[in-house]
Amino acid sequence: MGKKVKKDEKAAPDDVFDALQVESRQAATAVLMLDSPEEDVLSKACESIYKFAEKCDDNKKNLLDLGAVDSLLKLIQHEDRIVRRNACSAFSVLTAHPEVRKVLRKEESAIPSIINLLAPEEETLVHEFAALALSSLATEFSTTVSIWECGGVEPLVRCLGSPDPDVQKNAIEALAKLLLDFQTRSALREYDGLRPILELLKSEFAVIQQLALLALDRAAQDAENRSLIRELEGVSRLIDFVAHPEWNDLHVQAVMVLSSLLEDTESLEVLKETGGLKKLVNLITDKAAMDEEAKAKGGGAEKKGGSRAAKRSAKGDGKKKDEESHDNPFGESIVPTLPDVKMCTAKAIARSAKNAENRKILHEQETEKMLIHLLSHENADVIAAAAQALAIMCENLLSRDAIREWEGFPPLIKLLHHDQCCVKEAVTLTLANLTTGNNINASEVVSLNGLEPLISLLGDGHDSTVANVACVLTNLAQDETNRAEAQAKGVVTALIPPLKTSSTTVQAKAALGLAAYVCDTDSRTALREAGGLEPLVALLTSCDDEVRRNSAWAVSVCAVDEPTAAEICRLGGMATLQEIQLSTTRQNAFAAVALEKLLDNNLSAKYALTGRLSAANGISNGFYDAGQLRPGSKFLPLEEYGKQELNEKLAVLLVNALPNPSTLQQQSDLELKTDASKTSISGKSSRTGRESKTKTKAQREREEKQKEEELQAQLQKEMESEDKPYSPPPDPSLLKYIEEVVAKIQPIPSLRQQVQVLAQYVSEKLGGAIERGQVSNFSWELPMSQVKFELKSNVVPIGKIKAGIHVHRALLFKVLADKIALPCTLVRGEYYRAWNEVLLPTEPETPSDPVFPPKWYVVDLVHNPGGLLLADSIEATNYQKL
Repeated sequence: MGKKVKKDEKAAPDDVFDALQVESRQAATAVLMLDSPEEDVLSKACESIYKFAEKCDDNKKNLLDLGAVDSLLKLIQHEDRIVRRNACSAFSVLTAHPEVRKVLRKEESAIPSIINLLAPEEETLVHEFAALALSSLATEFSTTVSIWECGGVEPLVRCLGSPDPDVQKNAIEALAKLLLDFQTRSALREYDGLRPILELLKSEFAVIQQLALLALDRAAQDAENRSLIRELEGVSRLIDFVAHPEWNDLHVQAVMVLSSLLEDTESLEVLKETGGLKKLVNLITDKAAMDEEAKAKGGGAEKKGGSRAAKRSAKGDGKKKDEESHDNPFGESIVPTLPDVKMCTAKAIARSAKNAENRKILHEQETEKMLIHLLSHENADVIAAAAQALAIMCENLLSRDAIREWEGFPPLIKLLHHDQCCVKEAVTLTLANLTTGNNINASEVVSLNGLEPLISLLGDGHDSTVANVACVLTNLAQDETNRAEAQAKGVVTALIPPLKTSSTTVQAKAALGLAAYVCDTDSRTALREAGGLEPLVALLTSCDDEVRRNSAWAVSVCAVDEPTAAEICRLGGMATLQEIQLSTTRQNAFAAVALEKLLDNNLSAKYALTGRLSAANGISNGFYDAGQLRPGSKFLPLEEYGKQELNEKLAVLLVNALPNPSTLQQQSDLELKTDASKTSISGKSSRTGRESKTKTKAQREREEKQKEEELQAQLQKEMESEDKPYSPPPDPSLLKYIEEVVAKIQPIPSLRQQVQVLAQYVSEKLGGAIERGQVSNFSWELPMSQVKFELKSNVVPIGKIKAGIHVHRALLFKVLADKIALPCTLVRGEYYRAWNEVLLPTEPETPSDPVFPPKWYVVDLVHNPGGLLLADSIEATNYQKL
C-alpha cells in the first residue's frame, strides 16, 4: 500500500463571491444585467441584446419598453473597449425603430455621444455601428439639423476614407441623408468631403456607388459644390462611370448627377473641351459600344475580369475582394445603353438647354443629331424625353434650321400617329417650337403631310397635346399657301371643340388659332354655320386674362363683315365687350379693338352707343337711329322696334332706299288681280249687251277703284299678319333723293361747293331754313306723329319726314353724302342736336398765297343752310348746343 500524499488545498477567501453560471431566456433579464458593475457581464448582455434586437422590429420595441435604450446610451460611453463596442452595436440596431428615434430626439446627450464614437482612436467596428446609428437618426429632418450642429459632418467625412467597406457604406448613407439640408452641403465642401465621395465611385460594392451618386446629386444642388466637383474632374469621372457597361444599373443615377452639373455653362465647357460631350452622345446612341465590339472582334484579345454580379452579391462585411482587371473599360461584354439611361440623358440635356449659353454649346456639338436618333427608339419614354429636349433646343434659332437639315421632321411627323399620349404631347410641343417664326419649317410640315394628323389631334382628349397642336396650326397660318391648304382640310371647324374645353390653356390657344384662320369670308361663314361663334363669344367672359385677350382678338377678326358681326351682337358679344371695357381689372386693348370692329360693321349700334360715325363709316340700307342709349341699356334689333305697339316715344329713323321685295311682289299680285277683274267686267259687259252701255264712264271707274281698294286692303292685312317676318317699310322718297343728288350734286367739281349745295338740298327737303332762336317754335313733332300713325309703326323712313330739325337733317345729310363719296362725320349732341363735320382744304384767294392744311368745318343745315362753321369756333359751338 502506497504512502498517502497530503493534498495542498487553499480555501477561497471569505469575501470573494464564487463564480455563478447563469442561463437566461428573458430579454428583461439581459436588460437588468446592463446595470451590472462587471465588464464581462455588461459585454455579454449587450451582445445578447444585439442579437435579439436584430431579429425583428417587435423585439426592438420590447427592449425600448424595458428601458434598454437609456442603459445602452450610458454604456456607449463606458471606459472598457469591449463593453463600449458591444453597447454601440446593440444601440445602433435599436435606432432603426422609429419609436427609439423619437425617444432619442429628446435626449440632448444622445447625438454627441454617438459622434464621439467616430473618433480616430476608436476601432473600426465602433465606427461602423456609430455611422449606422447616425444614418438611422438622420431619417428625421429635425435630427439632421442636430447632427450638423453637433459637428457630425467632419467625422463622417473622415470615415469615408476607412479601408472597411461597411464603415464607408454607413458613413456615405448618413451623409446622403444629411445633404438634404443646405447647411450640410456647405459643411461638406468645408471639410473636403467631395473628394472621398468621388473616390467611392470606384468601389467594388454597388450599394456604396449608389449612395455616393445619391450624395453627389444632392450636393450638386449647391452652385459652389458644382464648381468644386468640376475642379476635382468630377464631370469626366461621371462620364467614365457611364461608359462602364458593368455598372449600367447605376447609370441612371450617374446621369442625374450630370444633369445637375450641366446646368452650369462652365461644366458644359469642360465637357466640351475634354471631349466628354461627344463621348456621352456616342454612348447614348450605342455608337461606343458598337465600336468597342468591333475592335474586340478584330483584335481577338482575351478579356479578363470577374463577374460584377458576384460583387453585387457580396455581403456588407466588406471583407471579400473581387480581383478584376479593368484593362477594358467596357467590361467583359458589350452592353447597349439602357433605355432609362437614354431617357435620363435626354432629360439632362433638356435641363441644361434651358440656359441660352448652354443651348449654343450643345448646338455646336451637334446634340440635335443624338436626339433625332433617339426619336426612332422603341421605348416611348425615351422618345418623349428626346422630343422634349428638342423642343427646348428649338429656342435656339440655329437649332431650328439644323433639325430640318438633319432630317428631323419625318420622324416627328410619323410620331404624330403614336399611341402614347406622352409622345404626342412632346412631339407636338417640338413642332410648335420648330415652326415659331420659321416659315420654311412650317412649309416642311405641310409638305410632309403633317396637316391631317395635326388637325385630327385637335380631337385628342389630352389638353396639353391639343394646346400644342393649336400653336402649330397658328404658326402654319402665317403663310398664305399653308393657311389655304389647312382651311381646305377643315381646320376652322376642327378648332371649335377645343373652345368648349375646361382648360384655359387650350381655350386660349384655340381662340388664337381661330383668329389666324378666319381672315376670309368663306372661313367666317364656315365658322358661323358650324356654331363656332357661340363658344367664342362665351370665352369673352372667362376669368383668365389670356383667354379673354385671345378670344377678343378672334372676335375682332370675325367682326369685319356684317353677317358675322350681326351674329356676334345677337349672341351678346357687344354687351360683353362693353362690360369688359368698363371694368378696371378686365379691360384690355384687344377688347377695345374687337368692340371697335364690331361697331364698324354695325353702325346703328355704334351711333347709339358712341354717338359718332366717322367719315369712313358709310351708312347703308338697314341703318336706323333709335336714339342715344343710356349706360347699361341693351341695344335692340330693328325687328323688335318694328313689332312694338305705337307709342309716344321718339321715332326710330330708318334708312332703306331699296324697295321692299315683299311689297314689290304684292304690287305685282295686285296688278294681276286688277287685270283679271277688268277682264271679268269686260266679259260680263259683252254678255249683257246693251245694258252695260246704260252705265256712265264715271260709275264704271268708281266701281273699279272700289274693288282695287278692297284688294289693297286685303293684301295689307296679309302683310301685317303675325305669321310673316318683319319687313322694314320701303322709302321711295329717299331713293328719289339719292337719284337727284347723284345726278345734280356729284358732278360739281369743287368739294366745298358740293357740301354747300347738298346742305341746301337737305334743308329744303326737311322744312327749309329756321331762324336762330326759333327752333323750339318749328313744328316737326305733329308731322312726325302723323307719319307714325299712317305707318302704324314707330319706325319711320327718313324720306317720309317732311319737317325736321338738327337730328333729322344731319342724318339725311350723312346718308346722301355717303352716296356721292363726300366724306363727312355724323355726331350726336344733346337735346335733339346732331351735326356733320367735313374736312375741307383751304382755298387761297390768289395763286401766290400760301396753301394751309385742310381744316374741319361744321355744316350748317338749319339756320344758314350751306354755311361752313370752323370747328371749335364760337359759331360752331352755338350750333351744336341748345
